[in-house]
Amino acid sequence: MQKAVVRKTHNALDDRVNASQPTALPRLTALGKTLNESKVMKTFSAKPSDIKQDWLLVDGTDKILGRLASQIAIRLRGKHKPIFTPHMDTGDFVIVTNVEKLRVTGKKAFQKTYYSHSGYPGGVSSTNFEKLQDKYPDRVLKHAVKGMLPKGPLGYAMLKKLKCYVGDAHPHAAQQPKAVTL
Repeated sequence: MQKAVVRKTHNALDDRVNASQPTALPRLTALGKTLNESKVMKTFSAKPSDIKQDWLLVDGTDKILGRLASQIAIRLRGKHKPIFTPHMDTGDFVIVTNVEKLRVTGKKAFQKTYYSHSGYPGGVSSTNFEKLQDKYPDRVLKHAVKGMLPKGPLGYAMLKKLKCYVGDAHPHAAQQPKAVTL
């Protein structure tokens, strides 16, 4: 019973407050239109038909490894495009030439360690940047970029769009890559 009395009291108070206020209140406007007429912004989600993947050519001569890798990861993921959608592969193909001429700062050439495991007990092997760069120049850049991409099937597909080559020559002339300085 008390709840019913309280409800009646609130309704009566609301009626008195509404009666004392003017009935025609100015409507809030957004850019000259009333809120009812204004368009609502919707989140854009890219469809496979919206995605256009370009081919980019990057020269790695005297570039710092980490700085180049972060720019390449952005391009592979597609974050530089206005149609970026996190769950879609909107990125471009990236060709990097002269990967043997990449450099690192400080003492990282001797101190930076790369690990690999054979799958057997005690099968961990390690090497430093200088030795890995001499033997497999492309692995250094791919390892750095892989750590900057999302993990899972989408990230692995993005990594496959990275093409690394020793020297200036590459077999992708038919794709007409655009030269980009990062």
